[in-house]
Amino acid sequence: MATIDTLRDILVETMDVDAAAVTEDATLDDLGIDSLDMTEIMCEVEDAFDIDFGEPEGLTTVGQMVAHIDSLR
Repeated sequence: MATIDTLRDILVETMDVDAAAVTEDATLDDLGIDSLDMTEIMCEVEDAFDIDFGEPEGLTTVGQMVAHIDSLR
């Protein structure tokens, strides 16, 4: 499964966002994700990908999150 597909599943399940809205160009703000939500998402991402997500700065889009996750794998 592609990284964006797994991330989409996580966002749909944990944040109840519309799956069709989760595109590489979608901003986290557009999806209604705030910094508190990001903490929960990072835990889910770490479990799903078996990585240490860290505390990256400047991630504002789904595409940037995908690139960061891929850089850790």
